[in-house]
Amino acid sequence: MIISIASGKGGTGKTTIAINLALSLPKETVQLIDCDVEEPNSHIFLKPTFHRVTSVGMRVPRIDESKCTYCGKCAQVCEYHAIAVILKNVLVFDELCHGCGACSYLCPEKAIFEVEREIGIIQEGSANGISFINGILNIGEPMASPIIRKAKEGIQKNKITILDAPPGTACPVIETVKGSDFCLLVTEPTPFGLNDLELAVGMLEKLGIQMGIVINKADIGDRGIWDYCKSKNIPILMEIPMDRKIAESYSKGIPIVVENPSYIQRFCDLFEKVEKLHESNRRRPRIE
Repeated sequence: MIISIASGKGGTGKTTIAINLALSLPKETVQLIDCDVEEPNSHIFLKPTFHRVTSVGMRVPRIDESKCTYCGKCAQVCEYHAIAVILKNVLVFDELCHGCGACSYLCPEKAIFEVEREIGIIQEGSANGISFINGILNIGEPMASPIIRKAKEGIQKNKITILDAPPGTACPVIETVKGSDFCLLVTEPTPFGLNDLELAVGMLEKLGIQMGIVINKADIGDRGIWDYCKSKNIPILMEIPMDRKIAESYSKGIPIVVENPSYIQRFCDLFEKVEKLHESNRRRPRIE
């Protein structure tokens, strides 16, 4: 089973839920992948040992000046404006290139070849028996999705895989949650939390992914989140109070379930609710 942990905004507690859920389940059955490759932080809490590091690259074009006639076809077909032809010069902007290969494929003179350019790394290891994968995007690189795709290639189908998603609803989040069996949306009862939750729900509805809500800092703010979930018939699966002790342990890099073991059962209950919802959805007859 693949469970993604997402939210419409940053700072709601996605990593908190992902880490503590992973630590509450039998270690040999769990895999955690940190897909927030621009700012990965799951390793701070799990303190894993890495045994493998893999470079992740993208294919970018290079020009064979001896063959190029400067016809401009490559610049015309590039949807991302990564190539410009100016008089007798061809300029390639690596950071804009999406590696689609259209330029080299359609070059009439076959004057374009591709080289590999590193954009980040994948770290694989384990933490207290939990299989762990970490994606890290190189500083200054604009595209996180290729790193996330590479990290997800390590999904072990015989384990419960937890994907810690980036904040927001942009391409990196979609790349993370795509293919999930269930998505836990973590939110907070504030106007910002509600606004961004609505965006995240809309994204998951478009992708056709089953979802449930975890409300963090549940005893602050207003009741807007509860009213919205009721109107959309989205189940609220867990509520975590605004607790100073939780905040203090988090600031020290200590997971909730380590500082307060009574939460282990609560996270196990969360997983059981997800399992039941997913199973009931699978059994529901499809309307053709």
